[in-house]
Amino acid sequence: MEDFTGGATHGQRSRQQWTVDPPFNARVRELVRDWGSEKSPELIEEMIVTALKIARDQMNVADLKLINRSVKEMRYAAKVFARFQHFRKVAVFGSARTLPHAAEFKVAEDFGREMVAHNFMVITGAGDGIMGAAQRGAGREHSFGLNIRLPFEQRANQVIEGDPKLINLNYFFTRKLSFVKETDAFALFPGGFGTLDETFEVLTLMQTGKARVIPVVLLDRPDGNYWETWMKFLTEHLLKLGFISQEDFSFFKIAHNVREAVREILQFYKIYHSARWVGKKLVIRISHRLSKKAIVDLNERFSDLLRTGEIIQGVALRQEKNEPEIWGLPRLILNPNRKSFGRFRQLIDAVNASSIR
Repeated sequence: MEDFTGGATHGQRSRQQWTVDPPFNARVRELVRDWGSEKSPELIEEMIVTALKIARDQMNVADLKLINRSVKEMRYAAKVFARFQHFRKVAVFGSARTLPHAAEFKVAEDFGREMVAHNFMVITGAGDGIMGAAQRGAGREHSFGLNIRLPFEQRANQVIEGDPKLINLNYFFTRKLSFVKETDAFALFPGGFGTLDETFEVLTLMQTGKARVIPVVLLDRPDGNYWETWMKFLTEHLLKLGFISQEDFSFFKIAHNVREAVREILQFYKIYHSARWVGKKLVIRISHRLSKKAIVDLNERFSDLLRTGEIIQGVALRQEKNEPEIWGLPRLILNPNRKSFGRFRQLIDAVNASSIR
């Protein structure tokens, strides 16, 4: 699975600052070796050492329970999604209070159905309303549910209830992490505090470079103005006050119907495949080599992104050998400034509109 940070953590060394006694270090390594850990045993060792450090930190029981439960939830969610790594997925956010006769409900249902027709799976918060509609359209086989336990009764919708791909979580932050980590696109429908919280979370992570840049579409009922009203607030207040930049609007697109939303998501992956940071270099993996003219045009249009050098077309770097399944894809390699990530989205759009060799 592609790292949800865009590979920003791949090149970082594991600290391994062992502060326990040397005999314990040897016992930890022996335990991991005997248990069996083919992938990154040093990270498993470090997690065990972290747990041992916690034992000496005199934390209260509440902190211990929070850490323990968080790790267990993240581990289980990752285990469930691991079997479906070869499918692209779209996460759908929207109000659980939307009724089945509402026009938005029908749009969400149609959207889920159309995305499955294009080999996507659908992830929702497992509730009713927009979430249930999207999963009704996608069908149980192609759905994931990230259900949150609430003080009042909270049940999963009928489509996903009882399915092995339903994950029940205690914390919103582990739920949000799973959404961002596992999805390849977001579809946002009208909703309340929770929907807007998730919307701004997604945009903030991309704006700050803490998550991959992926397509975000905003959907509504026919002739609805929910997102236009939201856009008015962004434009007349946040932008005018200098709290956001014009290029930040590139992270999302208001779609006026299902066909337009689906087209926006599919267009994003027309040529662009994925991206990864290798040290200070950004490596963009593409499905087809671009023409020489296209490379010249990209350098002219996005020179402001470059810290040094220019955008070159090449092959996989040595550091990418841990992703053998995409080793053969062509690459665009550049040394960019790590800011203005909205311009990165514009670069991806330009790549997808480029001529191929």
